[in-house]
Amino acid sequence: MTARQAALKMGDEKSGKIYKILSGDVKPGFDTLTRMFEVFPDLSADWLITGRGSMLVGGVAMPVSRRLPALRTETAVGGASRVLAVTVGLDGEENIEFVPIRAHAGYTRQHNEPVFHEQLSHYRVPGFESGTFRAFEVAGDSMEPTINHSDIVVASFVDNWRLLEPNYLYVVVTSESVMLKRLRARITDEDQEVLLYSDNYYHKPYALEASEISQLWRVRGYISTYLPSAPDVTIERLWEVIDTVGLDRGEVRRHLEENAPSHAPR
Repeated sequence: MTARQAALKMGDEKSGKIYKILSGDVKPGFDTLTRMFEVFPDLSADWLITGRGSMLVGGVAMPVSRRLPALRTETAVGGASRVLAVTVGLDGEENIEFVPIRAHAGYTRQHNEPVFHEQLSHYRVPGFESGTFRAFEVAGDSMEPTINHSDIVVASFVDNWRLLEPNYLYVVVTSESVMLKRLRARITDEDQEVLLYSDNYYHKPYALEASEISQLWRVRGYISTYLPSAPDVTIERLWEVIDTVGLDRGEVRRHLEENAPSHAPR
């Protein structure tokens, strides 16, 4: 829950006061404390006033972060929850954190550590104001020609893998790497084998167990310094030839898709 969401639950349209309280800039007044305990009965008074102990009554001390629903409905082994750490601006809205290539290794191990996220650069990008987004710099050529090396993808967090939309690009985070791949099937079980596809024909599909995936982010847009100088003349001329010999473009596309290798981009 963000500061803005908490403020709305308390009947306040502005989140500035809640954020300043959470960041330690101001102390909550009596009326604010009373309202907080009415709206959030599980909130620990000791934690809110003194900063000691757990944030929740009967809980264990842990960093403030956004809860991430587990892939399965039951809790994790030992009762621990998977969490998604985020940062917010002075207005209480979530930032878009940028994970450059040099930070990929650290992100695989510390993606839920608030201290690590504070060290990342934070941005606001027009068109990505509502929701949880993260920006990742792309490493390698496995997604060319769609996405190039050093391009930056802006992706939204996928909290329910069963609702994953096939055939789109996803940032896949494991304990060893941050990868940009195309997923062609939903993930319905943590024991399921997941195939990760590249758009570069020369990169074969990569398989891993769903349980090895820490996070999934669906790509919503990208930033690139590469601009094609002109349309691909070769492709245009090829379509002209197809039209000249009287072939139907739809039939040609269908034939190419039906006879393409299983790992070819679609």
